[in-house]
Amino acid sequence: MGRDNFAKRLRNVMDDRGIRQTDLIRAAQKRGARLGKSQLSQYVNGRTLPRQDSLELLASLLGVHADWLAWGKLPEAPQALPMSSNQYAERPSTPNAARRMPSNASGAVHPGQDVPSTDAVPVSTATQTSEPTSADTFDSASKLTASTAHAEKHVATQQVPTSERTPVMRHFKKSSKLNNVLYDVRGPVVDEAARMESEGMRILKLNIGNPAPFGFRAPDEVVHDMRQQLPDGEGYSDSRGLFSARKAIMQYCQIRNLPNVTMEDIYTGNGVSELINLCMQAILDNGDEILIPSPDYPLWTACATLAGGTPVHYICDEQAEWNPDLDDIRSKISPRTKAIVLINPNNPTGALYPREVLAEIVEIAREHQLMILSDEIYDRLIMDGFEHTSIASMAPDLFCITFSGLSKSHMIAGYRIGWMVLSGNKRCAKDLIEGIHMLANMRLCSNVPAQAIVQTALGGYQSVQRYIVPGGRVHDQRDLVYEALNQIPGISAVKPKAAFYIFPKIDVKRFNITDDEQFALDLLHEKHILIVPGKGFNWHKPDHFRVVYLPRRRVLTECMEDLADFMETYRQA
Repeated sequence: MGRDNFAKRLRNVMDDRGIRQTDLIRAAQKRGARLGKSQLSQYVNGRTLPRQDSLELLASLLGVHADWLAWGKLPEAPQALPMSSNQYAERPSTPNAARRMPSNASGAVHPGQDVPSTDAVPVSTATQTSEPTSADTFDSASKLTASTAHAEKHVATQQVPTSERTPVMRHFKKSSKLNNVLYDVRGPVVDEAARMESEGMRILKLNIGNPAPFGFRAPDEVVHDMRQQLPDGEGYSDSRGLFSARKAIMQYCQIRNLPNVTMEDIYTGNGVSELINLCMQAILDNGDEILIPSPDYPLWTACATLAGGTPVHYICDEQAEWNPDLDDIRSKISPRTKAIVLINPNNPTGALYPREVLAEIVEIAREHQLMILSDEIYDRLIMDGFEHTSIASMAPDLFCITFSGLSKSHMIAGYRIGWMVLSGNKRCAKDLIEGIHMLANMRLCSNVPAQAIVQTALGGYQSVQRYIVPGGRVHDQRDLVYEALNQIPGISAVKPKAAFYIFPKIDVKRFNITDDEQFALDLLHEKHILIVPGKGFNWHKPDHFRVVYLPRRRVLTECMEDLADFMETYRQA
């Protein structure tokens, strides 16, 4: 059955009987059947087709033949049904009028015959009297049948002009610009987990880097300062941000050795995510290419696509601790390449790029006159004594945009405060900077109460440090997950140096895995563990998945034991 034709027949028969979606849901409940609101909405809007059991339930509730609802045809039968049995009733042109569809020469509709119009509704025998035959029969259906019988005496031979029919409802579809935009970090697997939770199931969530639900709290001083400054945050700020916030960020940039940064080069945002989208809109023309790592944080690819650009993914090499493959970067550059993106520290791998790798990337950007965009939101979550280097500090002659914020380092993802800093050779980007400023003006400003805490957060005690040393939660939870994953036969993982994530590899031949999303769904259904498959990070092989190690050790231990048990017998069909 075609989705559009099925949906049209379903809408028409609901209109004929005056039945709303809520009526169908209640009627199904009376019968002890389940018909979900979202499920029914998708049928009505033509997004999906029902399974056979759901099709038969809908047909029964509406009083029509299931075959007609599915295919627009009657089922095969030994003999034709006479028209006098009121087997068909066409849609009325007004709420109080109805007409018979034209009969053929024999006065009967032959079995298997195509219904001439999707407006024609074959009525089941349950609706051929004016009284309901059960508690599940709709009053509107019986009223329609009585109205039809009465109207037949007057309009049996009349035709209602097409122009007088009830107009078909206009439907609004998403923009075609979204056709290739994906964000599977919150995609189908997460949707299925939400459905399971709504049915009372407990889900062990290893899917998203949101510290607060796992017991991480913002520093008391930060919360206190936001509370104290709320009365002063009721109006707009400068589109770039509050003076105090930008001053603190500028001083932080000086500590990080970012060159040629002034107050005018700093823009606050509602998290880094907003600023990534803003920059992609400002930078990319249709067809412009931008180099993005694979695996990546998928917002980069999504925003580049939405802006009309062409994301070109360069490989990060698992055998080299997930560092960028420099030869692959060189091979992906074309005359249309405009910029290169770094995610350092990396999400989803937890990699931290050494200075020598960054220096090589600077040389590549210099040779091909590329701008550098560096996502450094995890720059204060470095473990094992390593240090983070901002690539902009190594490229004073190139135009660089550096992104950071407080969501992760201060465990306040919900406050939505991030920033971007323009540095280096800004003369070559004068026109682009005007575009960035225009877009910043258009969104007026970022969250003012959150801007008010930047000075306190960057200048005060950095409480995150106690999480990332031995004995700290993030450090010890990382070690637990890393060791547990590498003990599972068929799974291996590189030890993260930063952030909240690990990106394990699966031996796909051992487990016969060809679809990593199906693997994630199978794990969710059997063990109620929620992960994100590698495809969600633009990794184009079905052999990786991401684990977030923010939950407490007890929960992580339970998850790792369940995962080991699952993998012991798992083979993808």
